[in-house]
Amino acid sequence: MVKKSGDVQNSTKVMQDKDEVFKEPANRVEDFKFSKKVASVFDDMVSRSVPFYGEMQRMIAEIAADFATPGSVVYDLGCSTGTTMIGMDTMLDKSIKFVGIDESEDMLSKCDEKLKEANFERPYELRNGNLHKGIELENASVVVLCLTLQFVRPLYRDKLIAEIYEQMNPNGALILVEKVLGEDSIFNRLFINYYYNYKRRNNYSEMEISQKREALENVLIPYKLMENREMLLNHKFRYFEVFFKWYNFCGLVAVK
Repeated sequence: MVKKSGDVQNSTKVMQDKDEVFKEPANRVEDFKFSKKVASVFDDMVSRSVPFYGEMQRMIAEIAADFATPGSVVYDLGCSTGTTMIGMDTMLDKSIKFVGIDESEDMLSKCDEKLKEANFERPYELRNGNLHKGIELENASVVVLCLTLQFVRPLYRDKLIAEIYEQMNPNGALILVEKVLGEDSIFNRLFINYYYNYKRRNNYSEMEISQKREALENVLIPYKLMENREMLLNHKFRYFEVFFKWYNFCGLVAVK
């Protein structure tokens, strides 16, 4: 399904800006979903939950600008509310088309709303798509997976990376931002503790931290940084580099 300009109705807006999704105690914590409620607070959620999120977005845009070729297509897989596309828009040639793909219709609605507010002038499409079922790319010079691959079941990750590689233009770049496990258990424990301290500094309560951790337990499945590196190199990407690292978050770029 392709969402075009004008598809978003006012009724899709949720008047909640601050992330309080896990503020109230729950008898049973459900698996995390990118629901309408989450979409309405997602920007606040990631800004308070992902260290240096704004800087990572700037870095994604800078790297994309060096690999995106005029007249090609840049894909944002798991585009959420469109922050990455808005950031890239200021740096990439206006002849480049953006395609955002997300499984959540609520996220796509919020994304379309934000792109209109940003007065997007380049061609773009927003598509509903499940990455577990594969991906179709056309004329792709850059593919972005920003905090997305970690939500793809491990059983399907190799296949998705293989499909991206095979369909990407020569010299194209895959930009990957992920939450990762420490290479050794001692560092993994320390990094997780540092991360929860970060969330506390951003005014999340102990209950919010605990309930979100439980909600994500079976949904967000991180790899180690070296496991991600091995997966990319096994699929014949010629070059690989880490461009960002903060404890258990990292940014990777691989070139076909």
